[in-house]
Amino acid sequence: MLIYPLLLKPPIKDYLWGGTRLKTEYNYETDKEKAAEAWVLSCHKDGSDIVENGELAGKTLPEVLELWGDKAIGKNAAAFPYFPLLIKLIDAKDRLSVQVHPDDTYALKNEGELGKLKRSVWIITNWYRTQSYYDSGEWRATWRGEGGGVLLNQAPHNLDIWQWICGMPSAVTAFCNAGKFHNIEVEDEATIYAEYKNGATGVFITSTGDCPGTNRLEITGTRGKLVLENGILKLWKLNEDERDICRNSVEGFVEPETEYSEFTAEKEEAHAGILKNFAGAILYGEELLSPGYDGINELTISNAAYLSEWTGNKKVTLPFDTAEFDRLLKEKQISSEIKEKIVKKSTDKSCGKRWQVNW
Repeated sequence: MLIYPLLLKPPIKDYLWGGTRLKTEYNYETDKEKAAEAWVLSCHKDGSDIVENGELAGKTLPEVLELWGDKAIGKNAAAFPYFPLLIKLIDAKDRLSVQVHPDDTYALKNEGELGKLKRSVWIITNWYRTQSYYDSGEWRATWRGEGGGVLLNQAPHNLDIWQWICGMPSAVTAFCNAGKFHNIEVEDEATIYAEYKNGATGVFITSTGDCPGTNRLEITGTRGKLVLENGILKLWKLNEDERDICRNSVEGFVEPETEYSEFTAEKEEAHAGILKNFAGAILYGEELLSPGYDGINELTISNAAYLSEWTGNKKVTLPFDTAEFDRLLKEKQISSEIKEKIVKKSTDKSCGKRWQVNW
């Protein structure tokens, strides 16, 4: 088959922050009022280029590359299950969100670079607290004053990130140990076992009683694995899907080829970054990094964990009976005891970095 230069018609995206120069100055045709992006080289599932010239006119770029194979893009690129480049022209009349330039974490989550989820394990036990901390407020670590322990106070952000990356589980089994390391009535240690519709599993372990603690997230998919610990993201990517390797290999013991990468997190903006994003959503229509339903999802997981513990550690299928949860929580709150504040003010600065979580 003859390979010839292609004239491509790109998909046009009309995001809220877009302008009109792509239409007026670059002559890209679109019936949309705004033209924020022209994907001039794209095989993306959300928009592929269309060939406008020659015998392949009307075909999408992925269809053409499937016909031409490595003769068009070389053997290295052809080894990918998808075309590994996306080139855009961007016209922004307002300031852009950082999400317009996604990082590797976004790609892993949204582009499926790890394949199908198989397993996730997050050990997040660097929330160490002393008895003095719990005694510093009458409401602390009580069902009536706080409504929960480490799952509700220290680790909800981690649960939020867990479900944001891995999705919502279909069932949860949990062990929430109340007062294991402190004189409190709520849990200071919890282990959640999650099951997903695709057969994947997850384990989430957290505690305020471990010193030194651990913060390690490991996610395994059918196309690789990532480990996030001590501010370093380590990524192993398989050249082909593990399920295909398992089915097609004639050898009993194999060491599949992997591509290894390391990434170091830039200085995080933490709460300030979330507030900037919230303001950007109001002013410029930016996509929210953490919309309200993510908070509901996180609470659904922690509440399911409590319900599992309160019902003999049984498996709780999501969505679950909130009426039963409310009834059992109310029973806990009725019998809850508000403590007398007994702690004295300390000059010890050794725990001054308690809000800084080292990823």
